[in-house]
Amino acid sequence: MIRHICMFKLKDENKEANLKEALRRLEEMREIPLIATFEVVTNAAAAPDSNYDLSLIFDFKNMDDLNAYQKHPMHVEFGKFITAIRESRACIDYEF
Repeated sequence: MIRHICMFKLKDENKEANLKEALRRLEEMREIPLIATFEVVTNAAAAPDSNYDLSLIFDFKNMDDLNAYQKHPMHVEFGKFITAIRESRACIDYEF
């Protein structure tokens, strides 16, 4: 199995609306059959503002599925959207 974790720090401008839209778009991605497990979380309200705002944790059966997911139209569209609204991003993919 491959775990794919991405964390996003959103720009301050329109942060609440952009976070809501990001969550909506991510929820639509739940239907991508390549994703074996799907979890999306947001920073706790009491946590420091310096933390990342949004994280996704997706599991894939293998690296081929992760690579195919990267090219999936829904992922490509989400990538364009999140790039426009994010300040920074950190990702890791690991086997478990």
